[in-house]
Formats: sequence, C-alpha cells, structure tokens
Amino acid sequence: MRDGKSADQRPLVVVSKEKNAVVIVAVDDAAARANLEPGLPLANARMICPELNVVDEDKAADAQALNAVADWCDRFTPLVALDPPHGLFLDITGCARLFGDEKSLLTNLCHALGRQGFVVNAAVASTPVCARTMTRAVSGAIVLQGEEKAAVSPLPLFALGASEETIRGLRRAGLKTIGDVAIREPHEITARFGAGLTALLQQALGQSDAPISPRKPLPDYVVEKRFPEPVATDAVIASTIDLLAHMLIASMEKSGKGARRLEASFFRTDGAVSSIMVEAGQPVTQTHTVARLFREKLDALADPLDPGFGFDMIRLSASHVELVIQEQRDLDTHAQDDDEIAALIDRITARIGKHRVLVYLPQDTHIPERAAIAVPAQHRLAAAHESAWMECTRGEPPLRPLRMFGMPEPIKIIAPFPHGPPAGFQWKGRFHRLVHIEGPERIVMEWWNEEEILPQSSSRDDAFNRLHPPHGEPQDAIDHKKLTRDYFRAEDRTGLRFWLYREGVYGREVRQFCWFLHGLFA
Repeated sequence: MRDGKSADQRPLVVVSKEKNAVVIVAVDDAAARANLEPGLPLANARMICPELNVVDEDKAADAQALNAVADWCDRFTPLVALDPPHGLFLDITGCARLFGDEKSLLTNLCHALGRQGFVVNAAVASTPVCARTMTRAVSGAIVLQGEEKAAVSPLPLFALGASEETIRGLRRAGLKTIGDVAIREPHEITARFGAGLTALLQQALGQSDAPISPRKPLPDYVVEKRFPEPVATDAVIASTIDLLAHMLIASMEKSGKGARRLEASFFRTDGAVSSIMVEAGQPVTQTHTVARLFREKLDALADPLDPGFGFDMIRLSASHVELVIQEQRDLDTHAQDDDEIAALIDRITARIGKHRVLVYLPQDTHIPERAAIAVPAQHRLAAAHESAWMECTRGEPPLRPLRMFGMPEPIKIIAPFPHGPPAGFQWKGRFHRLVHIEGPERIVMEWWNEEEILPQSSSRDDAFNRLHPPHGEPQDAIDHKKLTRDYFRAEDRTGLRFWLYREGVYGREVRQFCWFLHGLFA
C-alpha cells in the first residue's frame, strides 16, 4: 500500500462491489483510527465517518504494482513468487549472507520499499505460510526453524489466512487464537472444516511445507555488480556490461558451456527495473561477442534506457546455455564463413528483432504456398544449409515463379468456357493479352489433412448447393482451401510471364470458375 501524503486529509478507504454490496477492502491510518476496517459496508462506514474519501478498487493496477515490486525484489533473490492480492514470497536460502544476515536483509528490504512510499510488513520463517501468518500480525519477525509453533500460537485467527466463513466457525467453537486450533487433533479440524484448513495450519506451525512457484525460471548463470553510488552514464554502463560478460563467460567456460540467451537487468534507485534480452544462433563463448550484442540492442531501443536517478545494480544472466563441443575443422574457409554469417545474423537480430531476419526451409508438400516456411535464421541456419531444394534443369524455364504472392489475387479472365485456356486477363486495371500458354497443371488440395468437402447429407445435390450456392446467393460457404486448382504458365505480348490458376472442378466442385494470379516469373 502506498503511504502517500495528499492535500486531502479525510480518511481514505478503497471499496469494491461484493455480492451486490459495496464494501471496504482497504483503509488508511486515519480511517483505521475512525474504527473502519475491511469488510465493512460503505453505507455503515459513512454513518460512522460521513467525511470519507472513497476510491474504487483497481485490481489491474494493483497487480501491475505488485509485479513491479516483485521485479525490484529480484535484487535480493532470483526466487520471487506472487502471493496475491498484496503479498510476495522470497526464497532467501543462501542469499542472506550476501547482505550480512537475515535481519540485515529484512531491514534493507523494508527500508528501501518504505523510501518508495510503500507500507511493508515482512517476516522470515522456514515455511512461506508461517512467514505470511507472522506478517499479518507482527512486522519484522524472524522465526528460527523449530520455533514456528511458539511464534504463531498467540496470533489471532485472522492471521492464518483462512476464509471468513471458516474464521467465524472457529470463533463460534470458542477458538480465538491459532494456538487454540493447534491443540486440537488434526482429524477433528478436518472433519469440521476440511483438509485445506488442516494443511494450512500444519504449514503455519512448520510441520509441513509447500514449495513456492517463482515468477521467472532460475537462470543457469548469474553475475551482478552493485554500486555504492548510483551510475547513469553510458560509458559506465557499457564498461559494467563488459566486466559482467567477462565474469559470466569465465564461469561458463569452467563447465564447457556457451550462452544462447542472455539478459541484462538494470535496477534503478527508485525501484524501477529494465531488462534487455539478446539471443545467439550458436553458443557464445567470447566476451566481446556478448558486449557487442548488447551494444547493438541498446542502440536499437525505441525508448532509450532511462537511468532516472541512476542504477544501483546491474545484473547479467544466461537463461539458456548449451554444451560447447570442440570440433576439428578443415583448412578451408567454409567453417569460418559460417561463423561470420552466424555472427552477422546475431548482430542484425539484436538490432531489428529475430522475427525480421528469416530463412526459408522446404516443406514436404505439393501445395505451392506451403512449399516453404519462413523461420528465424538465428535458430535454423544449420538446417537451411542442409536443406535440399528442387533443382532446375539448365536451359529449361522454372516450373514455379520466383515471386509468389502471399495471397493469390483475383483477376478477370477471358477464356473459352468451360475448360479452355485463358486468352487474356485484367489485373489492377490493366488488360494483358496472352500469346503463349502452358498447362494446365492440376494441383489437388491435401484432402487427408482437411475435413471432407461434402458434408453428410442424404442428397448429393443438397450438399453441393450448400457448399456452392446458386448465383445470387452468398458465396461465404465456399472453402477455397479445399478446391482443386488448374495452373497455367502464361506470357503476354510484352514478354511478362505469369502464373495463374482457375479454381475448382466444373460441375463437381463449382458452377462458375474463379481465376487468380499467384505469382510472376522473373
């Protein structure tokens, strides 16, 4: 919760609509002093305190703020999990020594978030539920392993985090604290309130545990640098990335690994975190390669990296690594050329994005528009080198155009009806008189990958009419992806060569042909 000072000194409450009633979900200190609390209907609250400052709950903004705080908490541990709607779990196993001890880490975290305007309750315990239970009643507690029961037993029932209905049921049974519930036999609690409450109670008492689900996967290798004074200049940032790249490469080299995906995170003093990710087509094992990729990425950012009041920490992590296999190469230059091409692709990808640097791979299909697939060159360069394309015989014209349209374009045709070759066609306002025609070449769609063209019907004519309505009725029912195509290679009087087709088999699939231009020959 933000502890902001505003000109409006009236008690502030946040409300939400629940079960057709507007109730309070959060209050500030002034509202709490006026005996207002979450769960109280707004109408009752106005009777207690007529001068209320009421704000509607914005769950999307709350979730966005919680995620931003979680990003900032990555500086303490990479294992950060959300505990909606207002909590976070941090697994600090092995991390506390980096900050002195658990108390120092807890103090630094709370003070830093307090400077950003947040009111924070935090606790350290051996289980997440125990720590969360402590934060609901006590701030800054550190519970040693084995002392969980003694720590949570005096706390009121609401700190356990069970549902309101369960809490009311426990109070009616005469149970007021967590310790009152803990002295009961587990089977008694389970029979009355369900296994969920029993499991929650056991985790709060440290008798069982449940793992947290971190927001981000743990990177394979991480290095970072903290600054005693915030840094903001490009030169310092670049030199820091170079230093971290050297440390990261040295660490991976001991295991014979190379990085395929790298991420640099910049932690600002005001809590904002910016991250930049780069990828490589081959495992990176050179420091200068890492530095160069990040320079390209930083230079290409649409919104330049904003240091604000400066960065107090920069982290470099490798989230995807691969084993580097040393291989004996020949004395020719092909291998070196491949490495240079891969490095060039990495640099271009870092600048303009991997979805803009593509390579085409052949596909085992006779459908023209599916004969090749565009994939990121960064990850499929080796496959592109090994691909086997259909070769053209020297001296013969190609059977497929070099320029094929993404979508076939409809044209108006002049042709003897119904099966004669085209004599001319109109495309983009210009008429082309054809002088040479080759074809037709029939291409049938892959019926084994598609549903049946004709639906189940007692009458074949009824099915035909549904797929191909009579003239004047909507043509939306026609599935063009399932119709047979007859392709023609044609040349007009000016020497331009076209690849066009008529769609459908007359009398069986269509009652009127549609013609399309699919490509141009060079």
